[in-house]
Amino acid sequence: MCYYVYILKSVNFPDEIYVGFTLDTSSRLQKHNEGGSVYTKDHRTWEIVFSCSFKDKSKALAFEKYLKSHSGRVFAQKRLW
Repeated sequence: MCYYVYILKSVNFPDEIYVGFTLDTSSRLQKHNEGGSVYTKDHRTWEIVFSCSFKDKSKALAFEKYLKSHSGRVFAQKRLW
């Protein structure tokens, strides 16, 4: 089983970024674009700008947490999108 950490960017609000964790990126993206997430529904439509897979769930969650931190956002902005 693979665990995915992904970064979404709003098509209509280009400054809006969302970092998440999932087992299935395509169905999760669909859910975000249908308004199924409280945090992303106001800035639809979303596109995936980065995703990576992990075999270890705890490493995936740690990477997601890092990307949500200030230094992680700076890193992602410089290197991932």
